[in-house]
Amino acid sequence: MIMPRKMQHIDISVLNRDADAVIEHLGRRALIHFSENEEAAADLKAAFAEAASAAEAGEEPSAAPGAGRLPVEKNLEQIRAVADWLGIEFPGEPDESTRLPGPAEADMAAEINAAAAGLISREQELKEEKTKVEAALNEAQAFSGLHAPFAELDRLSYLTLRIGRLDARGQAGLRESLGSRAVIIPLGIGKTGEQGDRILAAASRKGRFALDSELKKHSFVPITIPEGFQGVPEEMLSGLESRLESIDGELEKAAGQKDALSRKFGRKIRELAASWLMAATVEEIKGRLVATSSSYLLSGWVPQDRVAKLAKELSDLTDGRIAIRAFNPDEIPRVQEGREKVPVSLKHGAFVRGFEGVVMSYGAPPYGTIDPSPLVAFFFTLMFGLMFGDVGQGFVLFLLGLLTGPRGLRKMRKFGKYSTPLISVGLSSMVMGFLVGSVFTNEELLTGPTRALTGLLTGHPVNHILTLLPMASHGGSMMKLLFYFGFTVVIGILLISIGLVINIINYSMRRKYEEAFFSRTGLAGLLFFWYAIFMALRIVLGGRFMWFDLIGLALPVLCIIFSPAIWRLASGERPVLEHGLAAFFIECFVGVLETVSTYFSNTVSFLRVGAFTLSHLVLSYIVFLFTDKVAALGFPLGSLGALLIMLIGNGIIIVLEGLIVAIQVVRLQYYEFFSKFFVETGVKFSPFRFRKEAGSY
Repeated sequence: MIMPRKMQHIDISVLNRDADAVIEHLGRRALIHFSENEEAAADLKAAFAEAASAAEAGEEPSAAPGAGRLPVEKNLEQIRAVADWLGIEFPGEPDESTRLPGPAEADMAAEINAAAAGLISREQELKEEKTKVEAALNEAQAFSGLHAPFAELDRLSYLTLRIGRLDARGQAGLRESLGSRAVIIPLGIGKTGEQGDRILAAASRKGRFALDSELKKHSFVPITIPEGFQGVPEEMLSGLESRLESIDGELEKAAGQKDALSRKFGRKIRELAASWLMAATVEEIKGRLVATSSSYLLSGWVPQDRVAKLAKELSDLTDGRIAIRAFNPDEIPRVQEGREKVPVSLKHGAFVRGFEGVVMSYGAPPYGTIDPSPLVAFFFTLMFGLMFGDVGQGFVLFLLGLLTGPRGLRKMRKFGKYSTPLISVGLSSMVMGFLVGSVFTNEELLTGPTRALTGLLTGHPVNHILTLLPMASHGGSMMKLLFYFGFTVVIGILLISIGLVINIINYSMRRKYEEAFFSRTGLAGLLFFWYAIFMALRIVLGGRFMWFDLIGLALPVLCIIFSPAIWRLASGERPVLEHGLAAFFIECFVGVLETVSTYFSNTVSFLRVGAFTLSHLVLSYIVFLFTDKVAALGFPLGSLGALLIMLIGNGIIIVLEGLIVAIQVVRLQYYEFFSKFFVETGVKFSPFRFRKEAGSY
């Protein structure tokens, strides 16, 4: 399409009970660009208030209800915490099969949270206890060989130790009351094989008072250590070690339960996460909408050719409980007044769509103007191929394009937006490579096929269809090279002219006739440019400067210079010379200088296409020459060296020169083409969708 898609602004009034389903449908269809303009929102709110007053006995619109956001955020946080704990990758966006959560999803989330909560708590308790037991054991072992009274070990920097007797019931109560503040270690086994009543209680120095208080409450009876006993009792060390082993076993058991939980609920957790992500997005959208207690108003831009189908889909979805109004851009005052821009949606085939990024990176074309994407796609492909002509190197780019495409390698699909451009420039490079006879810098592989083809078609076989290197040994000459440079200038003239024609059409469609006909990038500028080219071509071919050339050049320039004054005079604006006579003459001089220099520099700039073509050929020739010289050394040193030079040389050309050529092509498009008509940018059509990276469903 040469023009962006026509758009319509739609207002959708929907009941609260249908709002979630409608927003979900819109997110899947990716057709509506919500209005973010504050003035537009105010206009809509006023209109909706009037409609609501009539329908609901004077009820005023209020901020969209947000009661649903709190449980959604709570569920999302809970499921995210469980996913992080289990090591399950949390989705960044909903899947294609994702649905908004209902009662079944809420019940499943509650079941998963309950199953995980106890295990998370138990794991945390075990880890905390293990940390304390390890600290106690390490310090006890450090003092186990000391020849100091045991009573003095109470002064350790970390430990407070208490050894005594406490029955099993008391031990259970003590553990519950102390929690993670102390470690209770059983010491010894009774005669019946059951746990005895002797225990060791260990706490940090700062927790000793709480420990002593709880021991007293539970009728703890201290055991008197024999006077003069030195070091740490072996019984205590073995008790700490035994408890540490027991904790490790329980942690291992907990890890097994954790793995089982992950296997059982892993897929469901991802599905629930995606579902709550979708719900969170819906609630966020609802929070920004104009609403009453019973309805919402959704407002935005939709491609005109999709409005009718979307309206039917929404009507069927809500059983007719919906009201939709559609307006053309010229029916909306804020658009006509310039307070809101209509978003621009481009609709192209696969080839042109691959180059939309080049246009959008510069800016979206204003709504209602010509879409330059098809021209960008064609000239980008053409100029890249001219500057990067090699069958083998072009095939590498072509192959990369296939590998990054939808049917390529999974790991390379994230570069899918480059697939079509790589395929296109790869093919154009292969065509140019065939013309100059180069395959991975080798100039001899295509000699046979080229001679056969040219002999069949013309009766005069040649080694290369196109010879640009000015070396007689290659069949080239300086004249051929100059003709090629002339050809690249012709491409520039064509591209600049197309840009000027686009600008004239754009301004004419917007009824800005002064800029369309009398500006430097309007009809006057185009006539000046064309006559200058005609005059230069005539002189190159042997003609000379004539008196009428002065008129041909001066007339468009005078139109450019005097057009502001003429338009002010015709419209009745005064003074005619807005900034005075002196400023007018300065503007005249600067205007003439700028017009001449701009068109001259823009045209000459396209010589870089020929320059980079030549540099590519020279670099390829150098690689080929080195490869050939090294190969002449013989096998194995010569052959291996030649292969290495060929691989490295081609790799450098593909990566480094390929990047440089791409930059130069983009530069020519931006500065020599876009500058002729891209005087302002529009707003890119960004429809609401759940799947940001993958697009609509």
